Order: sequence, then structure tokens, then C-alpha cells
Amino acid sequence: MSAHTEGRGPATVATPGGAPPLVTESQHMAAPSGPAGAVRSRPGRGAEQQLADYRAAFNASELAMALVDHEGLVVSANDALAALLGTEPDALRSRPAADLVDLASDGLSLRAYGEVLSGRNPRLRCTRRLNHADGRTVWAEVTVTPVPGCRRLLLSAADITDRRELQARLRHLQMYDPVTRLPNRTLFFERLSGALGSSPHGHGGTGRIGLCYLDLDGFKAVNDTLGHRMGDRLLTAVASRLAECAERDGRARGGTHLVARLGGDEFAVLVEDSTGTEQLADLAGSLLAALQQPFDLSGQRLSVSASIGVVERAADGTTATGLMQDADTTLYWAKADGKARWTFFDPERNAHRMTRQALSSMLRPAVEREEFTLEYQPLVCMADGAVRGVEALVRWRHPQFGTLAPNRFIGIAEEDGSIVQLGRWILRTACRQARAWELGHPADHPLFVSVNVAVRQLWDSDLVADVAGILHETGLAPHLLQLELTESAVMGSAGRPLRVLQALSDMGVRIAIDDFGTGYSNLAYLSRLPVSVLKLDGSFVRGFRYDDGTHPNPADETIVEAMVELAHRLGLTVTAECVETSGQAERLRRIGCDTGQGWLYSRAVAPDRIAGMIGTSPLTV
Repeated sequence: MSAHTEGRGPATVATPGGAPPLVTESQHMAAPSGPAGAVRSRPGRGAEQQLADYRAAFNASELAMALVDHEGLVVSANDALAALLGTEPDALRSRPAADLVDLASDGLSLRAYGEVLSGRNPRLRCTRRLNHADGRTVWAEVTVTPVPGCRRLLLSAADITDRRELQARLRHLQMYDPVTRLPNRTLFFERLSGALGSSPHGHGGTGRIGLCYLDLDGFKAVNDTLGHRMGDRLLTAVASRLAECAERDGRARGGTHLVARLGGDEFAVLVEDSTGTEQLADLAGSLLAALQQPFDLSGQRLSVSASIGVVERAADGTTATGLMQDADTTLYWAKADGKARWTFFDPERNAHRMTRQALSSMLRPAVEREEFTLEYQPLVCMADGAVRGVEALVRWRHPQFGTLAPNRFIGIAEEDGSIVQLGRWILRTACRQARAWELGHPADHPLFVSVNVAVRQLWDSDLVADVAGILHETGLAPHLLQLELTESAVMGSAGRPLRVLQALSDMGVRIAIDDFGTGYSNLAYLSRLPVSVLKLDGSFVRGFRYDDGTHPNPADETIVEAMVELAHRLGLTVTAECVETSGQAERLRRIGCDTGQGWLYSRAVAPDRIAGMIGTSPLTV
């Protein structure tokens, strides 16, 4: 080892065995003064000891390290690095450091490493996957920094394998369902977003994506009757069958499908690079068939079915949210259509649903703004052809969709409860109009007005008080008001609905059953209801056709004749709906039907048109 002499600066000392170069400090010792007063120096034992300490620390360190020259070759490596790679320190000398720690496989890391070698960047830190000599994978956090005072680099590699494995276990817990071991909702959406965000041209894909979104039918009953433990076993068995089906389909088509449990009894099968609707139809059919086979769970034999919503489309322009919304809608259709089936997404049907949703959101404000109007269809006496009453039919003057018939929005109003407010407006408007006709034609027989009432109005409002208040407000006599309810709503009525109907009947208001003959037709119960009018469903009247050359249906005539006779024996009057031809009208008159309603007489018209029909007998179109 060389020593420095008086008058020179610090000397760079090369470390034996290739340890990092060390810069020693001058050791100045006062020598005995000679005649010339010269000061003599001797080698610094402190520098030598410091060098030995650094070399020992380098070799004994548990942190894997290597000294790398300016060309990227290993000058020396310590035992920890050799152990990390499963070799000897001498075997690493003169080897490219980038190969040892896998920097060359990543272009970005290799460029950053080159910048450190050239001095343009002071530091590199990255996580690399290393290969141990025995085949194990070792994860390491690699750091490369320049050694001050020389053209060499210090490479260190910290073993983070345990940390990575812990992260992997935590990710598995985060991304996989603990019951079925399938990917969960989080991983599913991560995969779905990745599939929609990738370019089909980059990997030769089809650029399309498919999804089977399924829900078990009646799974709640399994949990409720057999317990959640058995329910979990069933979910695990279902997951296994779904995975098998998806794997078979993927192998047959050269791809893989992701099967995930989204929560509860909902599962999804994601098909990346789908080949079209035919592939999705085959997959949905196989999934359905697999689940329909009975499950044997610890001696308990269970049979289940599933409803599946299927969506297939181009990935470009599709969002994860939009795809799942359409899949959820399609699954709802499969449930509504009878369950145990798969249904494809239908854009036209979805457009109708969207229109319905738009109408639903605008319905309540429209009631408050009174965007509705009433038209009236005559109820004509079959004996003399005179108008005896009218049925009030509501129309919605929608600012966007134009005039809408009641079948477009009454069902929505019943669902969201706005039918109560709307029904009250209809009742008040119709009674006010009937009273105006009565005052305007004092010499003629006054018309009664018939108003449809929804079942929800019987439950959610004080209909008796509403009717009494409106009759008092408008001055209309109770017997000139007729309330129509459907047969299914009236038959089997008990409790509050029956009390409401009885109170209205006691008030003098007439109660009519609409569409009679298509529902329960419980004739024995009918005699105990406060009903005064039956309105025969138009499907029976349509069988009475003569004018178009067809023969009438004798069964329809027999049924109508029997219902009319029975109604008359019970003291009820009968109105026939959908009378369109004179032949139908004549036959109904001979049978004994009291009044008729239909296009033969008039469509629903404005109030002033009805005013012109009052006192006209027989009514002519």
C-alpha cells in the first residue's frame, strides 16, 4: 500500500480484492527536528485500518452489493449478492451487471441504467425479478449509484420476495371472492376496463366484447330454508360449473373467458375478442343447461335455474358502465319473461324502456303543470241509439312526444304513485264537464260520466272523501258518476277496498267492472259486491263479426248471452266494448245488452263534439 508524503494531497487507495476505492486522510506526525527542521512522515495506520473495515463491511453485509466499472461489468461482488443469485462471488466478476439483475429485459430500465453509467443521472432504483440458480424467483429492489471520487458504481439488491408474496396474498384477498374463489367485482371491472381500453389492432383481436350476466332464480329460498351455509355450498358448486363451461368454450375458440362472482347470486362471464352473437348464444345456452342439472351437496339434492342477460357488441365506443347497464337491463327482461332463460340485448326494446323512464321522470311535474286533457267516448243505448253517458279518457299533451294515449303512462303513474294526484284531477275535470253538459241541455236526459279508478287510489287516498268533495264542488248528482275498476282489482277485494266501494255505492255512485270476462270471473263473489254495471271485454265482441264475411264465433255468442242473462238476473246492466260493426250491434241488441261503446258510434272526442250528440237518437257517425 502506498503512503503519501509531505507536500502531496490525499492519495486514492485501491482496495485489495476489488473493494470500493477509498480516499485516505493525511496522517501528519511531528518528527524530531533535525538541523534543517525537516518534518518526516510515515505510513498512516489509520487509513489502512479504515480500508480494511470498509472491505470487511462490504463482504459481511447482508445487503447484496457489487462494484461495477464504467462499462457496466462487475468488478467485485459480496457474498450476499452471490447467495441471492445462488452462485459464488468470483463467478460474478466481469459479468454485465445489467444481466445479473435483469435490467436488460426492460427497455426503460436499461436506458435509465445507461444514463447512470454515463453520469447523466445520479441514481437508478427499480424492482426486478431475478432468477436463482435453483430455479426460484427472487424479487429485489435494485439501486445503482455512483461511487464518489472514481468512475465506478455501487449496485445493491434488497431481497423483497417476502414483501411481494404478502402483497400478492393481499391482492388475492382483495380481488377474489372468499366463497367461490372466483374473481370478484373489483377484479372483474379491472379486467373489463382493460379489455375495453386495449386496441384490437395491437394483438390481432376481433375488437368485440361479450358478456353473460346471470342471476340464480329463487336463490333466496335456499338461504331461507336450508341456511346460508348450504347456500354458500350451492354458490361454490355453481361457480365450478360456470368455470368449466367457460373453459370449454374458451378452449374451443382459442381464448380464455373470465368468470366472476359480482355479489350475492350474481355471476358474469366476460368474453374478450368475441366472434359475434352466435358465440354468446352458444355460451349462454351451455351455461343455462349446466345449471339446470341437479346439484348433490352432502346428500342434499338441489335443483336451480338461472336467468341470463347477454350483450355482445364492438368494444370501440363501449364503456364499462354502459355495458353493465345494458346487461342488467337484459337480465331483468329474462326474469320478466319467465326466468330460466337467456335473453339478448335488444336496442329497440331498450329504447322503449328509456322512453318509459323519461316519461316516469316527467310525469309528476306534468301533473302539476296540468299537461293533460280529457276526451270522451259515448256510451250508447242499444235499444234506441241515444247517448246515455260517456267514458272520460285522459291524454297527455307531452311537449316532446306529442299526445300520448293512457296506455303509455297510466301504468307508470300507478307504479310511482302519481296516479292519485292525476286521478283526482281527472275526476274533478270529468264531473265539472258532465255538470256543464247538464246545465247546457236542461231539456235532455243528463249524461253520466264514467271515470277509471286505479287500485292504488283505493289504498293510497281517501277516495270517498275525494268523490264527495268533488261532487259537492261541481254540483253533479252522484248517480251521474260511474267509477270503473278492472275485474282483477275488484274480484277478491276485502278490507279497505271493499269498504271504499260500499261507501261509494251507498253515496249513489255507480260502480262498474271493466274488461269483465278476462280475469277471475268469480260470479258467486260478484253477487256480494256493490257493483251496478258490467263492461264486457272487447275480445268477446270481436267474435260477433258479420260485415266482413266471416262467421261469428258461436262460443263467444254463447258466453256473452249467458253473462248478459246472469247480469240481468243480478240486477246489473251490461255495456259491450269495442262495437265496430252494425252486425255486432244488432246481435248484442237481440241478446239484451244494455249499452254499447266503440268506433261504430264514435271515437273519443273533445267535449264540444259530445255536446252535439246530446239529444240525438239514434246516434249517427
